[in-house]
Amino acid sequence: MLSHPGGHPPDPRSPDPEAAPALPEVAPRLRELRRRRGLTLEAAAQRAGLSPAHLSRLETGRRQPSLPMLLGLARIYGTTVAELLGEPAPERDPVIRADRREPAAADGWTYHRAGGPGRAMQALRLVVPYGTQGDLVRVHPGEEWLYVMNGRLRLSLGDTVHELAPGDSAHFDSLTPHRIAAATREGAELLFVHTLLQSPELHPHR
Repeated sequence: MLSHPGGHPPDPRSPDPEAAPALPEVAPRLRELRRRRGLTLEAAAQRAGLSPAHLSRLETGRRQPSLPMLLGLARIYGTTVAELLGEPAPERDPVIRADRREPAAADGWTYHRAGGPGRAMQALRLVVPYGTQGDLVRVHPGEEWLYVMNGRLRLSLGDTVHELAPGDSAHFDSLTPHRIAAATREGAELLFVHTLLQSPELHPHR
C-alpha cells in the first residue's frame, strides 16, 4: 500500500500531478466534438476502448491524450489529429512551410504536422523520447507507414519485434497489434503516415 506525504491522500478534485496539461485546447475540443456527434461519455469511451472516467479526465484536462488515443478519438469523431491539436481549417496551399507550423506535445511525444489537415492520409513528424508510450498497444483499421530519420526505433507487430535504424521504414496493416517506442535513450525521430478511416455510423449514405 502506497503512503502519502504527511499521511493524507491526494484530493481527488485536484488536477492529476502526473499529467500537466501540455495541450490545454484539446480537452474542450474533445468534449465539443463528442457532443456534436451526439455521443454520451459512456458510448464514446466504449468505442475508443477507454473507461468513461478516463475519457472524462481527458475532456477536463486532467489527463493528456497519447497518440493512440488521439488517433482513436479522431476516427470516432470523424475528424483528424490535426484538428484535435488545434490546427487551422484546411488550406488550399499544398506546401507546408516549416517556420509556419508550431509543434505540439502530448504524453512525452512531440508532433509536427507534415501534411494537410482534413485529408484521408495524415502525415506527421514525431519526436519520441525514450521510455514514453512504449507499453501502449494499438489496434485499429487502416494502414501505417513510418520512416526513421534519427535514432533507433523499436516496432512491435504482433509477437514480432523489429529494431529500425535511420533510413529504415515500415508499412503495415494497423489491425495488427502494434507498439512504437524509442530503442535507445537518445530517443528517435520519424516520419509517420496513417490513413484516417472514419466510422460509417458517423456518415450515413445520402
